[in-house]
Amino acid sequence: MKNNQESIMELKKVLEEAENLVFFGGAGTSTESNIPDFRSKEQGLYTTAKKEAYPPEIILSHSFFLKHPEVFYQYYWDNLVHEKAKPNRVHYALAALEDKGILKAVITQNVDGLHQKAGSRKVYELHGSIYRNYCMECDQEYRFEELLKSRGKVPTCRKCQGIVRPAVTLYEEPLNLSVIEEAIAAIEQADVLIVGGTSLVVYPAAGFLEYFQGKKLVIINRENTSQDRRADLVIQGSLGEILGEAVGPGK
Repeated sequence: MKNNQESIMELKKVLEEAENLVFFGGAGTSTESNIPDFRSKEQGLYTTAKKEAYPPEIILSHSFFLKHPEVFYQYYWDNLVHEKAKPNRVHYALAALEDKGILKAVITQNVDGLHQKAGSRKVYELHGSIYRNYCMECDQEYRFEELLKSRGKVPTCRKCQGIVRPAVTLYEEPLNLSVIEEAIAAIEQADVLIVGGTSLVVYPAAGFLEYFQGKKLVIINRENTSQDRRADLVIQGSLGEILGEAVGPGK
């Protein structure tokens, strides 16, 4: 079995030869920015949720939000909003690859906006973003900074007093169809697909790998994934360290 250094050298070669690279990332992309993921054994939100009255997947569901917006927002402000978080080595490495013309798209399951903060321009946000918000009654849009003024409370619309919600995909809600179509098209056109920081257990997003017909599938994650057997290169460890070394110094 290859050690990580040998695998990183192989990844460098893959990147040098790539012409149409796509990155598909999950919560592990942002853990080095001190944003917890959902399923890691020690700090994942599902692991640390025992103090909550309801499991996170219930709190973050469409039906629960409608019935208990106060509880939803308490959890949302405490666990999903990290306005002081900054991009890490992963985000900057991907932005650098895009600047070089190698990376054509980032597909993310995250809602934190850190790819854009690092300089990435072509980002498909499968689960939406905390930076887009709207009134459920009149569709009035609200900037993230406006919502922060209601931190700790349920934000309401200044026009109609309806509840303002984040444009993030909750459990029981479908993904945005146009974003799905664009993300799948990017994967279909890619000659290299790097999957990083995701356990690949959440569908339909995990099923996107089925559309990849390119030359090299690379999976980088701290733990095994269900798709490791399909990959041409699997590297276990810190996504930031691995990508950072393979791409070179960034910001």
